[in-house]
Amino acid sequence: MPASSFPLLAVDIGNTSTVLGLADESLTLTHTWRVRTNRDMLPDDVALQLHGLFALAGAAVPRSAVLSSVAPPVGQNYALALWRHFGVEPFEVSAENLPDVTVELDQPGSVGADRLCNLFGAERYLDAHEYAVVVDFGTSTNFDVIGRGRRFIGGILATGAQVSADALFARAAKLPRIALEAPRTAIGKNTVHALQSGLVFGYAEMVDGLLRRIRAELPGPAVAVATGGFARTVEGICREIDHYDETLTLRGLVELWASRGPQTSAVQERSNP
Repeated sequence: MPASSFPLLAVDIGNTSTVLGLADESLTLTHTWRVRTNRDMLPDDVALQLHGLFALAGAAVPRSAVLSSVAPPVGQNYALALWRHFGVEPFEVSAENLPDVTVELDQPGSVGADRLCNLFGAERYLDAHEYAVVVDFGTSTNFDVIGRGRRFIGGILATGAQVSADALFARAAKLPRIALEAPRTAIGKNTVHALQSGLVFGYAEMVDGLLRRIRAELPGPAVAVATGGFARTVEGICREIDHYDETLTLRGLVELWASRGPQTSAVQERSNP
C-alpha cells in the first residue's frame, strides 16, 4: 500500500461502544480508543471527538479510513465527519462489497459488518484448522463460524452478559446491582456472591455448551477465539475457548481494508479552495 494512505483509521461502531484504531504502513495498530456509541452525535460532534482523540495521543490525522457499523445513523455521521473535516472517504464494510467472501446464509446481505471483520481477524488462527469460531462478547454475544477460504458459514446470536444482568436487576427490585466478575466459588454464601456465580459461571457454561454443539456439527476441528469487552471476564473459566484476542475485530477491519487492493487505499481528498 502507498505510504500516502497512512495513518489508516479503523472504526468499529457497535450498539454500546465504538472502537477506533490507527494503523501504520505495516498494518500495525499504533493507537486504539473505546468510546460510547452516541446516536445523538452529529457529524460535527464526531469530528470534534476525533480531533480530541488524535490530539490527546499526539497522533497524526488519518489519510484513509475503513468503517464497520451496526448502528446505521452513527455510521453515516462518522462517514460524513471524515469526509467533511478530514477529506477522507471511508471504505464501508458490507457483504455486497466483499466479492471474495462467501456468505452462506439464507439472506447473505443480512450479515453484520462486524461479523465480516471478525472473519478477516480470525484468518491468522486458521493455519492448523479448517474452521474457526469467533465468540464476540458485546451487547449481544455472537458466535461467528468461519471456514477456510473466507467462508462465513453461519453462527449463533445470544443475549450479552450485561444485558442479561440488567434485565434481571430491572425485574427484581430487591437484587443489588453488582460487578460482573467471577467469585471464588460457585456456591454463593451471600446475594452478591450468588448473583456473580450465576451471571459469570452460568454464562461461561452457556458459551462452552454452544461451542461444543457448533464443533459437533462441523466436519472438521475448529479453533475458538474470544474477543469483546466481556471476554477477559471469562478468560480461564470457559474451557472451550482457545485464544483471547482483544483487537481481533479492529485488526480484522485493517486487514479487510488492505485486502481490497490499491483502489480502496487511495485517499480521496477535497480540493483546497
